[in-house]
Amino acid sequence: MANEEDDPVVQEIKPKQQKVELEMAIDTLNPNYCRSKGEQIALNVDGACADETSTYSSKLMDKQTFCSSQTTSNTSRYAAALYRQGELHLTPLHGILQLRPSFSYLDKADAKHREREAANEAGDSSQDEAEEDVKQITVRFSRPESEQARQRRVQSYEFLQKKQAEEPWVHLHYHGLRDSRSEHERQYLLCQGSSGVENTELVKSPSEYLMMLMPPSQEEEKDKPVAPSNVLSMAQLRTLPLADQIKILMKNVKVMPFANLMSLLGPSVDSVAVLRGIQKVAMLVQGNWVVKSDILYPKDSSSPHSGVPAEVLCRGRDFVMWKFTQSRWVVRKEVAAVTKLCAEDVKDFLEHMAVVRINKGWEFILPYDGEFIKKHPDVVQRQHMLWTGIQAKLEKVYNLVKETMPKKPDGQSGPAGLVSGDQRVQVAKTKAQQNHAFLERELQRRKEQMRASTVLPPVQIKEEPLSEEGEDDEQEAEDEEEPMDTSPSGGLNSRLANGLPAGRAAGGDSFNGHPLAGCASTPVARELRAFVEATFQRQFVLTLSELKRLFNLHLASLPPGHTLFSGISDRMLQDTVLAAGCKQILVPFPPQTAASPDEQKVFALWESGDISDQHRQVLLEIFSKNYRVRRNMIQSRLTQECGEDLSKQEVDKVLKDCCVSYGGMWYLKGTVQS
Repeated sequence: MANEEDDPVVQEIKPKQQKVELEMAIDTLNPNYCRSKGEQIALNVDGACADETSTYSSKLMDKQTFCSSQTTSNTSRYAAALYRQGELHLTPLHGILQLRPSFSYLDKADAKHREREAANEAGDSSQDEAEEDVKQITVRFSRPESEQARQRRVQSYEFLQKKQAEEPWVHLHYHGLRDSRSEHERQYLLCQGSSGVENTELVKSPSEYLMMLMPPSQEEEKDKPVAPSNVLSMAQLRTLPLADQIKILMKNVKVMPFANLMSLLGPSVDSVAVLRGIQKVAMLVQGNWVVKSDILYPKDSSSPHSGVPAEVLCRGRDFVMWKFTQSRWVVRKEVAAVTKLCAEDVKDFLEHMAVVRINKGWEFILPYDGEFIKKHPDVVQRQHMLWTGIQAKLEKVYNLVKETMPKKPDGQSGPAGLVSGDQRVQVAKTKAQQNHAFLERELQRRKEQMRASTVLPPVQIKEEPLSEEGEDDEQEAEDEEEPMDTSPSGGLNSRLANGLPAGRAAGGDSFNGHPLAGCASTPVARELRAFVEATFQRQFVLTLSELKRLFNLHLASLPPGHTLFSGISDRMLQDTVLAAGCKQILVPFPPQTAASPDEQKVFALWESGDISDQHRQVLLEIFSKNYRVRRNMIQSRLTQECGEDLSKQEVDKVLKDCCVSYGGMWYLKGTVQS
């Protein structure tokens, strides 16, 4: 207040259950005060007639009420500080209240308005209606109030409000900042000790003193309001470890280019560490990073729309992400038809990473990031291998027609649907050169055939009766339908030739001009040999398809620039397996099998150096002649070959190492077709 003598400030404090109401006078003579507005408020609150119960007796809003609210439940870590003559004096606080304006007068104005409207309606109706007849009324006496009813009444909101209104106001006197009484009270905030040496509590290190001054409080942390899940504080985010920062950002943003992620994390963050962390929580799609499905849908969660478990949701979202690695456009109906999920779940997947275009479908939300693709080819190759494994799993789960992934990694191809004129010309030139080379080879082959036909003697064709041809055909059909051989004779070595046909096995140290991986001394061959040996020591039987999947996972775990990223062909992988002491088991798959060629190539560790080698070899010999076998046949064959003292535990061990049981029959691992 500008003038304390002419316009004294009135303060009235009304304590009630740690709640304070402070009523302060308003300077109505101040030029900033709107007198007409003040009169209107007073008229609305008190009406035209002023009496002792009026809120504003001067017919003018000349005071304002402030109501306190408790700011915190734990005040032990707060203090009032006073700095004087180079000394800091701290006084502990036992309570902190925050004063806010109270607008209870507006409630009174609304009540007055409703009373006036009710009175006007009652007056109009009394003039129109005739005098009512006398009615009989019934008088009832209230029962004595019970103790429980009295307690409920005392604790009710209306009773507390009434009691609060009846509480008398306490009038206070205001003392200015420079007043002698204020200065006297301020002296209580100063420490009265003669010297600081007497206080042994302060003879501590700065960190210990800070811990005493600000002790950690679990209760205070619980009282903090929880921010919404879609709101991030960058100041709090940067206090977390780098891996948590990346995970939180990707979980909230869903799709982000690597450059944007680096700008959010700050210039001091190492890009190599960010690359290592982003691959744990996101997948590369068109040069951009999309958060992994298991981050959005944890293990024990479910769909809010259909209640589908998280595993099914992750599989469906992975299918959407994989489709975007093939094209910039995805059709929602196609995704729903394949994944068999409801429309709401599919829409959630697409909204995470795409935008809808009318009459076109859903387009990937970010443009193709070719700069990242060119800058980090090792990361691109590793992500390509991961997507190959995911594609194989999706094809198996959803029974998809196998679609070939691009032979070139993403770093060597442009964005889908965007091909420049120069690129088209270059592609046409490459195809023309390939066609020219093919035609040259074909012409050379025909010339050699013509020269050979001039040297060879004429071929004589022997004519035989048709009946004999029919008998020969029937004999061949009978030979093809012979039952599977289960006799112990023959041996596996005579059939396998180390997993290769006799012609290839006799080829020495090279196949088709390519040296065996086991015979090479290059770092790539040594690393590949180490992986193969370690893998077959853990799993004795593997199909080529499963081995390739494990190899891709192994590559994904290697650091960027590793020697194995130079490129490993299927032939090199198979040759390394054979050179590592494994053999190919020629399992006789049924003619109607749905297994792919890689799934029909089965490799097994022949000798591991343990006592079960002989049992395992007998078992593998059985499966070289039979696709599936009953346990009693395996038991009898092992007993016949290894002796009568073979225990059940030994049989169980060799079956667990090499086989799986399905429908009462035993199959080699990886060969069963459910």
